[in-house]
Amino acid sequence: MTSNSVTFQFISEPTDVNFGGKVHGGIVMKWIDQAAYTCARNWSGTYCVTVYVGGIRFIKPISIGELIKINAKVIYTGKTSVHIAVDVYSRKFEENKFTKATHCVIVFVAVDEEGKPIPVPKWEPSTETEKQFADYAKKLTKLREKISDEMAPFFKK
Repeated sequence: MTSNSVTFQFISEPTDVNFGGKVHGGIVMKWIDQAAYTCARNWSGTYCVTVYVGGIRFIKPISIGELIKINAKVIYTGKTSVHIAVDVYSRKFEENKFTKATHCVIVFVAVDEEGKPIPVPKWEPSTETEKQFADYAKKLTKLREKISDEMAPFFKK
């Protein structure tokens, strides 16, 4: 059976530090990309490329030496695309509860050996929460299209 979610857990390391003494945002983005790619690849069964990273929200800083948990899950599929919601949590070892640190949505497109888009298995939401996430992904798609239309004049040659 194809899994629609993955969870990574590990400890933030001293090499992850930024100039402020916390985990660098770029490191968190790398973690997000790795977890989301794994989820998209598991779902699609093939190589995927990132086509959109949106709404990344850094909610709280992460300290070095904290336990990190990253949940990535399929929230919508198009014909060739897989939309993944990613939540990053952290906690000190002395604490029992993880706190959400970052959230975003990443869209991948499954591709063949020549880099051409190929169909992905359809994901069907089964719970009310999954249906809400699918609606969220559809709304984000419409917002991306609107933003793209607004920016089009700036990308003409």
